[in-house]
Amino acid sequence: MTVALWSQSMSGANPTHIGANAPTVKPRPAFAQTDLVALSRYFSLLMMRNITSDGYVIENPASPGVFSAPGCVIAAPSYPANTPGVDQDYVFNWVRDGAITAIEIALAGLLPVPGGVLPSLVDYVNFAALCQANAKNSPTVTLGHACFTISGEVRPWSEQNDGPAIQSIAIMTLFDQLDDATQTIAKQLVETNLSYLLDVYQNKTTNLWEEYEGYSFFARAVQLRFFREISTNTIGIAVPAGVADAISWLESQLATHWNGQLYVSILDAAAEQAGYDANIDIVSSVCYGGIEAADTKLLATAAILRRQWADPSSSNYFPVNGADAAKGLGPLFGRYPGDHYDGDVAAPVVGGHPWALCTANFAEFQYRLANAIDASGAIPLDQFSEPFFAELGLGASNSTAEASAALRASSDVMLRAIVYHSDHYELSEQFDGTVGYEKSVRNLTWSYAAFLSAVRARSAAAPAAKPKPRSSRSRRS
Repeated sequence: MTVALWSQSMSGANPTHIGANAPTVKPRPAFAQTDLVALSRYFSLLMMRNITSDGYVIENPASPGVFSAPGCVIAAPSYPANTPGVDQDYVFNWVRDGAITAIEIALAGLLPVPGGVLPSLVDYVNFAALCQANAKNSPTVTLGHACFTISGEVRPWSEQNDGPAIQSIAIMTLFDQLDDATQTIAKQLVETNLSYLLDVYQNKTTNLWEEYEGYSFFARAVQLRFFREISTNTIGIAVPAGVADAISWLESQLATHWNGQLYVSILDAAAEQAGYDANIDIVSSVCYGGIEAADTKLLATAAILRRQWADPSSSNYFPVNGADAAKGLGPLFGRYPGDHYDGDVAAPVVGGHPWALCTANFAEFQYRLANAIDASGAIPLDQFSEPFFAELGLGASNSTAEASAALRASSDVMLRAIVYHSDHYELSEQFDGTVGYEKSVRNLTWSYAAFLSAVRARSAAAPAAKPKPRSSRSRRS
């Protein structure tokens, strides 16, 4: 079966809610009545629409006659011809986005075929191997190349060394849901990534938002998580001696991002760029990297992040957060205070807008912090974290139960704000910072994946992937 990318009518999105002339009033989902866990199952299905297979094939809108390979995770089905007011084409596979999505597929409890194999994950691994091979054979890119076409070819783009790390984390997460042949490919993928990262982890890289090259807190945090997980892996990958040194070095270097007030997003580049901190990628490093939610310097950074978009006295305040607060919702979070991207690079908007994935990542961080407080029986309260807890009405006199309850309640209303501003439960990349209607590309895969990850943290335990019976049968037998 071959299909074109969805039309507006097929997706259920109303294009007038995306463009610059969107109305200020539209039907809203009933956020208070929505069961977040039940909704996450629906979001899982919406996310799966952006993943190709041998039965669901899409055509490259920019290259007619070029079709997707199975396992391609497109960032979104949006490109200028079908999304008014947006001049960006997201019908590509970003390594990071694909890996984050694969983790959610692996942990969603989807029904496997006989033998415990999940075909979508088999497709994902094979597509990742295709992209890795094409990067390896290209004279112009590295194994950290960030973006590929839907057929797995190298797209001219940046080199981002968080990609191989988070891809490897995803593969270790989903490994038991692969057939034997694909497990062999998966191990080769991880081994290649491991060898590459051991060579480059001390180098500069393009940062999460693909804007500057430097020493990225996010990239270092994801690499740290990968090296820690590979050092205790159970999938049969030999651990080189250099891994222990890499862990120690990254731990020490991440500490250098503290400037006395917050963790700086990227050193030797954007640190000199006005308006780049506080940056939400610090909090995203808790969701995808090796940073603990209870790190009190991270909590200091998180307090600044919240104030800069939720405090009416802040020059970066999103007015939508004031209207939402009156409804018991929010706040919504952006990327960084000096942002200007809203899907249309020809018409930048100073200050940017809130993003669904940024808000979901902040909610997940708070759920994780609540879980950590419950597990440790202690609130990580010191001179750095006091402002963060004070914003939630918490202090030294509060019990751990009160603290964890306040954190979960705070995160719940963030997720409910995402629901409220969604377009009939479909998630775009951004929301208008003044009115709240959806902006930029529609049906962003990462928006769904971030919401799913947050809800898993809210439930305190992810569904365990079922080990598959050892068998030589292929997934199609």
